[in-house]
Amino acid sequence: MKDLLLIYNARLVDKNIDVKNGAVLIKGKEIAGFPEKETVRRMLEDRDIASFDAGGLTLMPSFIDMHAHFRDPGQTQKEDIESGVHAAAAGGFGTCVLMPNTMPVVSSAKDALGNNKKAEKLSLAQVIQSVSITKNFDGQTLSHLANINRKDIPLITEDGKEVADSSVMLNAMKIAAKKNIIVSCHCEDPALAIEARPLRKKALQLLRSNKGHPLAAQKKEASDLLAQANALLATAEDVATFRNIRLAQDAKCHLHLCHVSTAACIDALRKAKEKGINVTAEVTPHHITLTGDRGDNRFQIVNPPLRNENDRQALIKALKDGTVSCIATDHAPHTAADKASGSPGFSGLETAFASCYTTLCMQNGFSLRELSALMSANPAELLGLTKQGLLADGYEANLVLVNTEKTWTVRGDEFASRGKYTPLEGKKLTGFVEATVFRGKVVFQAI
Repeated sequence: MKDLLLIYNARLVDKNIDVKNGAVLIKGKEIAGFPEKETVRRMLEDRDIASFDAGGLTLMPSFIDMHAHFRDPGQTQKEDIESGVHAAAAGGFGTCVLMPNTMPVVSSAKDALGNNKKAEKLSLAQVIQSVSITKNFDGQTLSHLANINRKDIPLITEDGKEVADSSVMLNAMKIAAKKNIIVSCHCEDPALAIEARPLRKKALQLLRSNKGHPLAAQKKEASDLLAQANALLATAEDVATFRNIRLAQDAKCHLHLCHVSTAACIDALRKAKEKGINVTAEVTPHHITLTGDRGDNRFQIVNPPLRNENDRQALIKALKDGTVSCIATDHAPHTAADKASGSPGFSGLETAFASCYTTLCMQNGFSLRELSALMSANPAELLGLTKQGLLADGYEANLVLVNTEKTWTVRGDEFASRGKYTPLEGKKLTGFVEATVFRGKVVFQAI
């Protein structure tokens, strides 16, 4: 029997196309063509061809996340490879790059490839495990970088930390440049970040007053403390971003800025690109959707913090004009207890498309093609995934079927991820993942 799947009656959208009433033929793990209507009719009569009626919904390349945390090894109570790839499939993602800030830190090719193989066995989504810039995040040792290559490990990062020693960072960038490996930076000056911690800690203590029901005065004090912390962290991000761009210029490496969140960093990025420096950047769905200086968002804890409206608009403008090339979730799941105690970060894989579609397409005039570029084609290009990110012959059959008309209410307890916390809890979003195909197989269907 032929290993063929026909998806028909679909709007086909990627970076380059937007076609109504189209069809995709999948053979094995790859796209094998785009049959015309008459051919589709004949194929539907062929019992050797499985078929899937898209019902007029939109079929896109599945999303590629350049920044996610699956917590494996060491913190699997928050997430592991298995729960992570289930969450990825439910969110329409076919590939996720994982951060190395696990326990122990992923600092070897062997450990990185081990996580990749765990995901391979599950066949729900591809995992690309990144490796730390310094060994075990010690801030100094680079010897482990000699044993990594671009094919297996396209990206190194100290995410969750910053390499404080500029000399060490410069040398790491030079090694990466020779290997054509991306240096992905969580830009945050460590000393300024340390100053922000006690402010956050005191604010969280106030918010836990009266069994989690603080008085108005306590909430105001907590808000003021968090505003002070966030101001320090904005400066920390700006300072580290300026430094890393300058070092990357000297090293001639590909610098990728993680979760950019301030207008000043966007300006620095834009100027660096104008100078021909090889620097790219990502922004998160939560930083383009939410502002951190109003309402309950003032009390959300994430690194970098949610910013003000001026920063949010700068991020959206940068996505529109191409200064920022991709959207990455920074999926950071936590247990309920850890989140209540102030652990920074949110689960984001399963709300990413709806959040971006609502914010960018519905509210800011982005086309679905532009969104596909940001979530699929552009990250594929950055990572060197030459057969992903587009609807094209011979490309991997990693696809997502979305309903751009459906409005739904976010409920964290319905997530496939072990991390149920989301700042979007109870909010209505438009854009819904109906099904996900990974390497030619339907791996997720909404109930």
